Amino acid sequence: MASCTRTVWKVLTGCQLLNLPAHTGVPASRSLPVRTFAAVKAQKKKADAEKEAKKEKRVIDDKYRHKPFGKTAWKPMDDVYILRYYPRTVHSAAEAIDMLKKFQALDFTALSQPIYIDLKLDMKLEKKKKVDPFVSTVHLPHPFKTEMNKVLVFTEDVNQAKLAQENGAVFAGGAELIQPILDDKISADFYVAVPDILPKLVLLKNKLRKKFPKGKRGSVGVDIPKMLQLFKTGHEYLVEDDCYIRTKIAMDLSSIEPS
Repeated sequence: MASCTRTVWKVLTGCQLLNLPAHTGVPASRSLPVRTFAAVKAQKKKADAEKEAKKEKRVIDDKYRHKPFGKTAWKPMDDVYILRYYPRTVHSAAEAIDMLKKFQALDFTALSQPIYIDLKLDMKLEKKKKVDPFVSTVHLPHPFKTEMNKVLVFTEDVNQAKLAQENGAVFAGGAELIQPILDDKISADFYVAVPDILPKLVLLKNKLRKKFPKGKRGSVGVDIPKMLQLFKTGHEYLVEDDCYIRTKIAMDLSSIEPS
């Protein structure tokens, strides 16, 4: 009997050390550890979030209405009126130029004035990408400049340098032109080069910046006469504010009477 009592006592002591409930004649309540977890917050899909951020504006068709939505009338009745109460009037290019001529007579400004264009480009691509702003040169159908652009040609070939000067290049040469350009002794409106000499022109990148020869702009190639023809009479323009082209495109000389 004594040995049985000692055995039971050892079992009870071991249960206390292991923090286990001792099962004797009386059932003990179990105290199991309880772990709590925070509920996972539901995340909205990116597509849904973008749709909520960019809600499409409601397009109202004013074609058959007696007046535009949110406006006073289609056209003002007086000469003096508030612009926001009436729809914007859109004029054609010919009408706009005629109106400018009348304004010049009223403002007593010079009759010969340059004409500028403010053009907005669609720079969007597929998969929410955009075209990066760029600089380019174009041939206008009616050039308005009286003088040709100065073009410098980089080449180490003597025959190519001679061909460039014959086609109107103001300067033609190789690495010997780098230092005079850095010292501001010579300059040009455009700089073109043959591909072989580009590694030697790295020193001019910070100096020329956007005028540095690049293949994307057509200022690097082997057809020197073709490049000179483009840049001598071409008009350079650049994209500003991500999608706008603001540049001079013509000179209004129609108001000047021929002598």
